[in-house]
Amino acid sequence: MHKGRLEAFSDGVLAIVITIMVLEIKVPHGHGLNDLLPLVPKLVGYVLSFIYVGIYWNNHHHLFQAAKHVDGRVLWANLFTLFWLSLLPVATGWLSEAHFVAIWPAILYGVLLLGAGFGYSLVVRSLLRLHGNDSVLATALGRDVKGYVSLALYTVAIGISAMGLPVVGVGIYGLVALFWLVPDQRIEKRLKQIGLE
Repeated sequence: MHKGRLEAFSDGVLAIVITIMVLEIKVPHGHGLNDLLPLVPKLVGYVLSFIYVGIYWNNHHHLFQAAKHVDGRVLWANLFTLFWLSLLPVATGWLSEAHFVAIWPAILYGVLLLGAGFGYSLVVRSLLRLHGNDSVLATALGRDVKGYVSLALYTVAIGISAMGLPVVGVGIYGLVALFWLVPDQRIEKRLKQIGLE
């Protein structure tokens, strides 16, 4: 099965997610800078979630650059990932309205990040199973330490939020995003090595 439709569909879903998130930010009433103050929590939540969607889009693009084709298992794993990401606007809005200090919004946000991260790892594993251990993809990815550390940190942040420290949990979500802001160049480097980029 050709990978192009999966990539186009994923791009469309992620674009809609970003659009929904930005539509949650209402135009301020008034014309002064102080009229923007009530929007600060929404803007901060939007920036954090936009970064996460951007990270998934970027890594998804690189991952499928090295993939030759997909199968049903990859399609379902990808849909599973997109499911969690599609709920991000709801969690972002709830977390922002709670000013990042309420337990349940922080937990929900973390559960969605954990679900998306787990889904992405399923996409990777499904692609590796399809392409084999000697494939360009397998040699480029190696051991996905960064992915596993991220899943562990989401779990820790959810637990910390549940213990009554949601601001700390949200801070950990932000740190994981910063961790991923440096693009994962394993695939790009491998494709350059073998002359495919």
